[in-house]
Amino acid sequence: MLLPFALRRPALLLRDLLVDRRRPDLKRLAMIQEPERFVWEILPHAARTFSACIILLPSGMALPSAVAYLYCRILDSYEDLLPDAGDRDKALASFVERLEAADSDALPGPASAIDPALARDARDSSHVLLVNRCSMVDRVFITLDAEVRPFIVDLVREMSQGMRWWSETFERQGGCLSDARQLSRYCYAVMGTPILFCVRLLLLSKHGDERVGEELGRNAVAVGEFLQLANVTRDIEKDLRREIGYHPLLHDALGKDASSDLEVAAKAQAVRGLLLDRALSLAPAYQRMVDGLRLRKMSLTRASAVLMLLFTERYYRTCARRTGRAVPGRDKSGLSLLLRSLSTTWSPQAGKRVLQATERDLQLLLQSSATAARD
Repeated sequence: MLLPFALRRPALLLRDLLVDRRRPDLKRLAMIQEPERFVWEILPHAARTFSACIILLPSGMALPSAVAYLYCRILDSYEDLLPDAGDRDKALASFVERLEAADSDALPGPASAIDPALARDARDSSHVLLVNRCSMVDRVFITLDAEVRPFIVDLVREMSQGMRWWSETFERQGGCLSDARQLSRYCYAVMGTPILFCVRLLLLSKHGDERVGEELGRNAVAVGEFLQLANVTRDIEKDLRREIGYHPLLHDALGKDASSDLEVAAKAQAVRGLLLDRALSLAPAYQRMVDGLRLRKMSLTRASAVLMLLFTERYYRTCARRTGRAVPGRDKSGLSLLLRSLSTTWSPQAGKRVLQATERDLQLLLQSSATAARD
């Protein structure tokens, strides 16, 4: 029998810091038979830095958030790994239908499988394993509170619809988004909806009312784009090889390999810089969102939100270096960021100071872009 989550949290956080995401132990993951253990063991390979942020959430939010994130990762794996548009659309649609058709306490039907041969690297292989062992996540899903499960179904439905629409849009437009408005809509579908899910879940746990006000919702959507642009800027070259581009300047580079084509590499770096600036301009929405949540004096949610921003700031520092910008100081270790986040659990003032300092650091990265342009 599993210990209460609050007692398991320290071990899960330690494991999250130590796990090797580049070389997942697929054989061990495939042998796990306890559903909740599988959820927590696969999560670092599916969620990267989001994993620790989910573990830090209050006990009543952590497991639903983990299940929701894994379902979203499964949808993303269909979108990313299934080469045929028809197969992709069918898998995305049927994944939602299986959840909608399930009775309140009955296990959903099987999810569409992915051929392991479609995985391009070890990270993809862990995602394929998650898809093909989805029934383990389903077994945890049906144990969640009845008032929480519809939130997850709503999230999966909205994300699936968004991904299906974007898959068709990419096909229609030759593999490339056409403008900043389309990019924002894409980011909303992929990351804005999960952020709004977490906000709704928090409001339900605090007030028994999940309705999100207009201002809080607007900031949550901006935060979703801020976070998703980290994924977009990291994978530009990888996406180009699979004929996907998130900026119109990349249209002529689709299907090409930046590692062997200097012109494509230069174009990818230029777009990375533009998207980085877009992300950094959205950073102030993060503190506004956290302020709008009106967290209690003692709040693990605050620590989780701070950790998310610290991890994202560390990535954008790396991204800025890739674009040739001067980035002062050294990056902090995951352990130091975790400890800094934990220190905000008991102090709203400490949380505000860390958020403000991190926002200033992000704005300095944005200013470094303007300075480089003038020079």
